[in-house]
Amino acid sequence: MRKYAVIYVSVLMENIQYAGHIAMGFISYFILIFVFINLWNYMYADPGELIAGYTKEQMIWYVMITEMLWFGARSTTITRQAAADIRGGNIVYLMNKPYHYTLYILARYTGEWCVQMPIYALLMVVTGTLLVGNIPNFMPVTLLAAIPCLILGITIHALFKLCISLLSFWIEDSNPFQWLYDKLILVVGTIFPIEIFPESLHVLFKASPIYTVCYGPAKLIVDFSPEKCMEVLAAQLLYLLAGCGLMFFIYGKGVKRLYVNGG
Repeated sequence: MRKYAVIYVSVLMENIQYAGHIAMGFISYFILIFVFINLWNYMYADPGELIAGYTKEQMIWYVMITEMLWFGARSTTITRQAAADIRGGNIVYLMNKPYHYTLYILARYTGEWCVQMPIYALLMVVTGTLLVGNIPNFMPVTLLAAIPCLILGITIHALFKLCISLLSFWIEDSNPFQWLYDKLILVVGTIFPIEIFPESLHVLFKASPIYTVCYGPAKLIVDFSPEKCMEVLAAQLLYLLAGCGLMFFIYGKGVKRLYVNGG
């Protein structure tokens, strides 16, 4: 594990040098959130009204948290770099290094979001407090349970994004599949919570990565309950194991295909 820690630290230090540049990306986030604040202000005609069980403040904070995850966890390492390494043949050189290629990519990605996410989180808290106010009934101690769920959600998201990139062993361009996955996560779990959709779809959404990547962690922050926390953690652990298994399986098949075809 030491070699992956070295990779993580080197990428972390490299990204810290560009913290100011990363913070500039918050402009796009702020514009998007400003639009949603006005949208939900219009939809909540009565400040005390509940929509799908959420108060206006909870709904806006939910969107702010999920969008923070979306923007703060963005990276080309698990999408373009991995796919480019495979298509360009660089994978032949990298897979003979003294580390597992997929874990190398994940270590680099973790070093990136560990800088990006705290910056977006800090700016989000300042923006939300000034424009929306505090989250109703929020207790800071709940972050002790919510933050591990946030980290697990980001990791699960990375695993499935990387699995899609590894399809480049067989297909020329995996970007269309990345686009479909991103739009599914963005529309269903990020912009709107699951409760907004028909109840008949809730079971389907809860059995998908949507529940573990963005909805679950954000739900725990805006409306925490021990039961929901246990439910989200159990689902995340299952998806973490499934994502790791799928990643190693696809990579192993892809490498075997390279050997069979002579590299």
